[in-house]
Amino acid sequence: MSVSEDRTVQPSPTASPVSGIADPAPLGLAAFALTTFLLSAANAGWMSKATGAAFLGYAFAYGGLGQLLAGMWEFRNRNVFGATAFASYGGFWIGLGLWVELVKIPTLNAAKTPLAAAAASTALNHDLGWILLAFAIFNLYMLVLSTQVNMAVFLVFLTLQLTEVILFIGFFGNSSGTIKFGGYVGLVTALVAWYTSAAGVSNGIAGKLRFPVGKPLLS
Repeated sequence: MSVSEDRTVQPSPTASPVSGIADPAPLGLAAFALTTFLLSAANAGWMSKATGAAFLGYAFAYGGLGQLLAGMWEFRNRNVFGATAFASYGGFWIGLGLWVELVKIPTLNAAKTPLAAAAASTALNHDLGWILLAFAIFNLYMLVLSTQVNMAVFLVFLTLQLTEVILFIGFFGNSSGTIKFGGYVGLVTALVAWYTSAAGVSNGIAGKLRFPVGKPLLS
């Protein structure tokens, strides 16, 4: 409010409220990309001089929590596709991390003989096969619906679908070669997700440098 010299009360201009929040998709995609990269590098055999568990902490802190938060913010933005995708894959990474900590590690530690270790490894691979099969089913309808978003997002879900299918076949068949191949496809998935994240950041900055995402296949 403001008061003029004759004491007449004048209403002050009211600022328009700022609506919405910044696009959380680049964060969710970056979190997904990095965690996928670490796990896929292990599956591809790139971590021969490492423990192979570099992804585990990030499955909780970045791929899990980061995507879960991005999904909640997408709900705030009324983006049901982004919210479902990020929250689901955030849950995937947290669930995978818990499975490794609570099931895989104790099971392998309990194996006292090479024969028992081999049997435990086969059972654990089948666990992963079922997990990946379930998410491949979820990812399939998200892949179909991503045709209405843009080409970059569609390619993320396409490469992810291939990764999940190849890996669940490899884990069900206890085929190290197939799992390694799935790791390489997973690396491609991570690179596509990183590019899509970078495109989202560039568009959010609204500067001169912008990365194209392509038109949706269906509009």
